[in-house]
Amino acid sequence: MADFVLVHGAWHGAWCWKRVLPGLWAAGHRAFAVTLTGTGERAHQLSPSITLRTHADDVAAVIEAEELQQAVLVGHSYAGMVITAVADRCPERIARLVYLDAVVPRPGESWSSTHAPATQAQRREAIAATGTIPPADPAVFGLTGDDAAWLERRQTPHPGGVYDEPLQFDPARVAALPRTFIDCTAPALPTIAAMRERVRQEPGWQVLEIVTGHDAMISAPRALLDALLSLASA
Repeated sequence: MADFVLVHGAWHGAWCWKRVLPGLWAAGHRAFAVTLTGTGERAHQLSPSITLRTHADDVAAVIEAEELQQAVLVGHSYAGMVITAVADRCPERIARLVYLDAVVPRPGESWSSTHAPATQAQRREAIAATGTIPPADPAVFGLTGDDAAWLERRQTPHPGGVYDEPLQFDPARVAALPRTFIDCTAPALPTIAAMRERVRQEPGWQVLEIVTGHDAMISAPRALLDALLSLASA
């Protein structure tokens, strides 16, 4: 039996794992989906004071409250920043890091560091105006029909304070943990392109591919579940 902690990316909430959680539970694992402060059902907590540390605290609190000792920590998209911060803080409580089409930061980098200048400018303009980053079009994630409609009505603006905040951590401490990158290849999200190259160039990475868009937990939940179950027994 493994313990999974699932951390959503920008604009999402714990709700996005709805199609994956039952399969983990049915296989005998414990699985906890975290909603980060200011998003999802916690959108009413949106505040300019939210930082990357706030979101790392959210995840660390679940690990502590549930008394997890060997957690498989899964971070989607932006949450690659979050799980890296948590791994630096309490590596002894983590069995594996899983970056689901996620940001894989180097020390001193922010979420924005590898984005194209046009993306940076657009998001910074929105943050200056509203303090948040507005949700993305579901089509960017390869979603259509009912799936796109479901995502569109559930997404919430993301706290802007985390966009340019650099993350300082001990790379050796994080690299000592088993690390898996799940590459969602069709369509491949442009803002993750640098990460796809990074994990294939740096040592110590296991790379899995799922032929689906960025929101695999919505568009390919069975394939994602199979990948996670394989990692639980690795």
